[in-house]
Amino acid sequence: MIPVVSKLPQTGTTIFTVMSALANELGAINLSQGFPDYDCSPGLIELVNKAMKEGHNQYAPMAGVMALRERIAEKTEKLYGAVYNPETEITITAGGTQAIFTAISAVIHPNDEVIIFEPAFDCYAPAIKLMGGVVKSLALEPPNYRIAWDMVKRLINQKTKMIILNSPHNPTATILHKEDIDELSALVKNQDILILSDEVYEHLIYDGETHHSMARYPDLQQRSFIVASFGKPFHATGWKVGYCMAPAYLMNEFRKIHQFLVFAVNTPIQYAIAEHLKNEETYLSLADFFREKRDYFRKGLEQTRFELLPCSGSYFQSVRYRAISDEKDADFSIRVAKEFGVASIPVSAFYSKGIDHHVLRFCFAKRQETLDKAVDRLIRI
Repeated sequence: MIPVVSKLPQTGTTIFTVMSALANELGAINLSQGFPDYDCSPGLIELVNKAMKEGHNQYAPMAGVMALRERIAEKTEKLYGAVYNPETEITITAGGTQAIFTAISAVIHPNDEVIIFEPAFDCYAPAIKLMGGVVKSLALEPPNYRIAWDMVKRLINQKTKMIILNSPHNPTATILHKEDIDELSALVKNQDILILSDEVYEHLIYDGETHHSMARYPDLQQRSFIVASFGKPFHATGWKVGYCMAPAYLMNEFRKIHQFLVFAVNTPIQYAIAEHLKNEETYLSLADFFREKRDYFRKGLEQTRFELLPCSGSYFQSVRYRAISDEKDADFSIRVAKEFGVASIPVSAFYSKGIDHHVLRFCFAKRQETLDKAVDRLIRI
């Protein structure tokens, strides 16, 4: 065998793959990986079929189908008051993860420091390391997982190149508040610090709260890559279609990488989504749709011995199990899957140092009967 020096020597298979495989092996209810068990809109599928029949089956433009970029620009201006030029400031990507990787690749050089907040979605740190960057992580704590901005200030130095934010947050279901925006704005003012804002759950926000997109704030907008996805809002995670918005000077660098990474994204689906977005209820109704699922699932979990943590956004519900067991969360999640038939994600997997607060994450983007079956099993723990 030819010796290979791994670029990610500490990285194994993602926890999502591990727990979904375990769920399949055991026949357990899979509340681990974040995908729905119900179909997307039949009308949207018809639009994809229509686009295929109309001949939209060859390469899309590298930056994406213009009709879709225009719909995104219109939607963003209406929701957040931000103007993006679809020609130069919006790019369609193969899902949110590709957009995140591309943005990091475009601007992070060896020894650049990037601040992330843990628990963090697991694609951030590997991308930074692959570019030779240095991950500076700040650990957040339950139950509220709020950012301590005084600690962030201590992490910033001349090598700080980027701050990565995620709101609504995966896995904790927390959101940024106006006071967070004020702190962030003050922190980066007069600094050459970029922002990568992961906003794939932007429409899944509850209880009358506001989504504080970086697009709302001109000073932040001008230094931000904003990443979003159509998989989450349209219940079609397998289609892997997302997008990135950024001012032209950043998007120019983004596209230099994008063109050699995937070049273009699924053409007929882009045309279909562009048509689908003409009905704004397709995304404006999502908060109520998922809030009902959240409330239903939380009501069921109240019958268990789990401690429910706050859920202000996303389609994840985290719980503490301190009253049940002292086991490590990884061990406990495997036991729950094996003995009670419900798969979850141990939140320590989202910490680089494996910090274990005895918290599990469940996905509630499921049919009511699936949630009922899961709760019935969790009650027995």
